[in-house]
Amino acid sequence: MRRAAFLSFALLLAATAAHAAPARFVSQREGNAYMREGPSYNHRVLWVYKHKGYPFEVIARYDVWRRVRAHDGTTGWMSAAMLIDRRNLLVTGRQRAPLYADPEPRAKLVAYVMPGATAQVEACALRFCRVRAPGLKGWIDKDRVWGVGRDEVFK
Repeated sequence: MRRAAFLSFALLLAATAAHAAPARFVSQREGNAYMREGPSYNHRVLWVYKHKGYPFEVIARYDVWRRVRAHDGTTGWMSAAMLIDRRNLLVTGRQRAPLYADPEPRAKLVAYVMPGATAQVEACALRFCRVRAPGLKGWIDKDRVWGVGRDEVFK
């Protein structure tokens, strides 16, 4: 009996791993996005996110539902219709983050960005990401943002 239970558990783990997609980041499509306990409209709403463009990390998929993680570690399920594949970053920390003209700390300062602000990410180098927000564009240190992997580099 124990062997059968173990085999069933192993098959369940294998099926779950086969359906797990690699983590990726997405952004909130509209002004209101509902994070739920489970992957259906019958599940209780845990949180209502009200910031269009807010980034989430996708940690699982089920049908048209995505299990997402927010910057603060909160996890839950959102309908894929509430999310968009555009990559946005969230500025973190307690103080303003410098935005530079080039991807180096001694470059010309373009602006300071407030914690909690979001910006569309265009590219990432080893230490900096190029971002765009209404009326602004420049490079921000990866240590000051959430929404990309530490070693992630792309154009």
